[in-house]
Amino acid sequence: MTYKTHGVCSQAIEFEIDDNKKIRNVKFVGGCSGNTQGVAKLVEGMDAEEVIHRLDGIRCGMRPTSCPDQLSKAIREALG
Repeated sequence: MTYKTHGVCSQAIEFEIDDNKKIRNVKFVGGCSGNTQGVAKLVEGMDAEEVIHRLDGIRCGMRPTSCPDQLSKAIREALG
């Protein structure tokens, strides 16, 4: 899935959810390279609902959202 982000430096997030609802192959398009690579590696293989639980609501400075928060929104949307 490719999710177009809103309100953050990255433009999109690409990822997969396998049949066991585990997160795979997360790639951020743009954004702070070190931070987004770190988030992508940390969530690899995690349960999708757990990722949502951990990342939902994280802010970036004064912004009401962040790249991790956008990933939680993308996963929630993908799960339906």
